[in-house]
Amino acid sequence: MIVSNGMKIAELKTKDTHELEELLKEFKIKLGRLVFERERKTLKKSSDLGITKRNIARINTLLHDRHQ
Repeated sequence: MIVSNGMKIAELKTKDTHELEELLKEFKIKLGRLVFERERKTLKKSSDLGITKRNIARINTLLHDRHQ
């Protein structure tokens, strides 16, 4: 699955729980890579860190709401 940067909440709501969990895993891997690049001072767009963190938070919120 290809991970895009600017995922909207409406776009995420259309996905089932399994797809959201896969996306969450991919975003966490991407966040780890971005943090590593930041530490090595090779990160090109620092805004990608915030966008990725926001996407993780959106997915976690949707998953939490579905489990209630």
